[in-house]
Amino acid sequence: MRLLLIVILLGFPVLEALVLVRLSETLGWWVLGWVVLAACAGMALIKEARFALVARLAHGFAQGRFAIAALTDSARTVLAGLLLIFPGVVSDLLALTLLLLPGPRVVTESARRPVHGNLIEGEFRRTR
Repeated sequence: MRLLLIVILLGFPVLEALVLVRLSETLGWWVLGWVVLAACAGMALIKEARFALVARLAHGFAQGRFAIAALTDSARTVLAGLLLIFPGVVSDLLALTLLLLPGPRVVTESARRPVHGNLIEGEFRRTR
């Protein structure tokens, strides 16, 4: 298990370097621009995730519940931002995959309640 982890940790940067070298031979200096823009996008994503997490948690606490979906969404965004900051095309593709995959669906309380025909709940006052 440790050997597999070491191979993955050492193999990923080597794979990134090989892909970057091959692309730079083909595309030239455009690859450097891609790496710089991806790093800027990653930093912006991490900053946005921080503010979004605070807003989502505050909204959940105001409703009296703890929003685990806010934490998982922000964790995915931060991981995608870190992968974008890491120079390379493979990590950028992994980051885009993380960003584009749909997250877990949050079922609201109103969706969990069964519907009973034409029953309408509420308060009313009779006036004469």
